[in-house]
Amino acid sequence: MDLLTLKAYAKINLSLDVTGRRPNGYHDVKMVMQSVDIFDVLTFRKTIAGINLKVDNSELSASSDNLICKAAKLMFDEFDLSGGIDITLQKNIPIAAGMAGGSTDAAATFKGINTLYGLNLTVSELCDLGVKLGADIPFCIMGGTALSEGIGEKLTPIKNPPQCILLVAKPDINVSTKEVYTKIDAITLPGHPDVDGMVKAIEEGDLNKMCSLTGNVLEYVTESDHPIITKIKKIMKDEGALTSMMSGSGPTVFGIFTDSSKAEKAFADIKETCGLRQVYITGFIF
Repeated sequence: MDLLTLKAYAKINLSLDVTGRRPNGYHDVKMVMQSVDIFDVLTFRKTIAGINLKVDNSELSASSDNLICKAAKLMFDEFDLSGGIDITLQKNIPIAAGMAGGSTDAAATFKGINTLYGLNLTVSELCDLGVKLGADIPFCIMGGTALSEGIGEKLTPIKNPPQCILLVAKPDINVSTKEVYTKIDAITLPGHPDVDGMVKAIEEGDLNKMCSLTGNVLEYVTESDHPIITKIKKIMKDEGALTSMMSGSGPTVFGIFTDSSKAEKAFADIKETCGLRQVYITGFIF
């Protein structure tokens, strides 16, 4: 096989807690991560030599600092591969959005090279490589639904939550994850989400209880800096969302619905009232 095309799925955080900060600057987290049906498309072609990346979005670098190139280089160096790879990225996941867009592209790159070069690495072995480049990459390699601990690399798969209608809205602003975590170190958190309760609700298949337990401590930073997040959350809830919350460090907001007409009404209201370009009606993917 010399050519392979893969979908790289985005994620949201159904729950996100920061439990501490390590001496090296990394933060300990406890969170529930969920793959969603918004995806980039990556095409891989084996070549004689070199790592070459083409992207269809001018906001993204196609040079060696792109996580895709870093993942490819790590694979070629780690296994002393003879040959090269051409990679084309069709970017659909919002950028700098708290949806692991860069991490999931890197995850797809690990999987693509693993397949094209016949390395036969397990998911666990790929995750061990992925965490060297980013804490979200192991989850993006695994996908589905998982409890994530440590710096994000300790993953425990959990039962898939009940299907629902997911409304995702990304404000036309970008947020630096590093800056958000720096700011959260400087504040006293008023509360923490019940992550264990969230896992139990998912395992029990109780969508209402799951939605009642969503929480993200990073909202205390990003939402206060960007009031549009509050506005989007309010529209979603006013239109019947069971819950509405920011994903990751933001600024993307998601709402969980069981009624498609209510989700469509919220979609239209957000587009009109907030003037957003990136709004999606989608769902979980397992």
